[in-house]
Amino acid sequence: MSEPVQFPLAAVVGADDLKLALCLTAIDPKIGGVLIEGPRGMAKSTLARGLADLLGDGPFVTLPLGATEERLVGTLDLDAALSQGQARFSPGVLAHADGGVLYVDEVNLLPDPLVDLLLDVAASGTNRIERDGISHRHAARFVLIGTMNPEEGELRPQLLDRFGLNVALEGLPAPEARQQIIRRRLAFDSDPQAFCAQWAPQQAALRQRCQAAREQLSSIALDDQALAWITERCFAAGVDGMRADLVWLRAARAHAAWRGNAVIEEADVEAVAEFALRHRRRAHAPQAQAATAGEPPRPQQAQGGQGDWGALPPQPMATGARREVPNWAKKP
Repeated sequence: MSEPVQFPLAAVVGADDLKLALCLTAIDPKIGGVLIEGPRGMAKSTLARGLADLLGDGPFVTLPLGATEERLVGTLDLDAALSQGQARFSPGVLAHADGGVLYVDEVNLLPDPLVDLLLDVAASGTNRIERDGISHRHAARFVLIGTMNPEEGELRPQLLDRFGLNVALEGLPAPEARQQIIRRRLAFDSDPQAFCAQWAPQQAALRQRCQAAREQLSSIALDDQALAWITERCFAAGVDGMRADLVWLRAARAHAAWRGNAVIEEADVEAVAEFALRHRRRAHAPQAQAATAGEPPRPQQAQGGQGDWGALPPQPMATGARREVPNWAKKP
């Protein structure tokens, strides 16, 4: 059975920021994947699938929303255990995604322990299984792409931080762009092979540009000047931890390679700033920025726990007249 024809990434109208973020991740998978936010109907999955073509012949594997931990990491091969009495490993989604793209739609609806496990393996590149009489490990190097609709629930900040880059799609394209999107979609649905052939030169050019950038990447130094620019901006944004600094530096280097430049320039740092910071800024970032500028920090309201976001202080409410409880006769 032949593989379904995928809509070319080069033919997608707009979404320039997301296409750039995907290309940077294809150039350097160590950036840590991309979290795509946006409402329904914004071609998030189409864009994510387009990344697989930029990586070469790697697989594109989708994690089902209702997947269990066994489906994700792998488990005991019951057929071998029952028929041969052997404890044999049955690979899961992580093993099948090795060398390609692992796509998680509606990642914010997955159970937190499953997301945490998924991100741990994505960061280490190795899946270790110790269960059901099996001790096994295998390579699991893939580009992680997650999508979510914020209207349907948020990810915890700790999990947000584990995604390298974050891009939000606008849900209201201009009328001209909407018309172009519909025309291309209708043309693809009418004859997918002819549509892909029409866009083959642009798609090939995009693939070759990513390949050339990958080959140049190791020759671009992660120099002290670029690191200074990034650490100063991370401090000003009130970013916790060091992951933002590292991701931002890698993304800036990938952007320099994307431009065919031999060194990281400040323009590269600025070009990927929002990708690295959008999901990591803290609520008190303005205070941090004021502190770096020598201004006295503004007073902050006392903060509650994570569940208190947006909570208002209790307000006095008028009550009606007090009702007396009837004095019912006791049962004999």
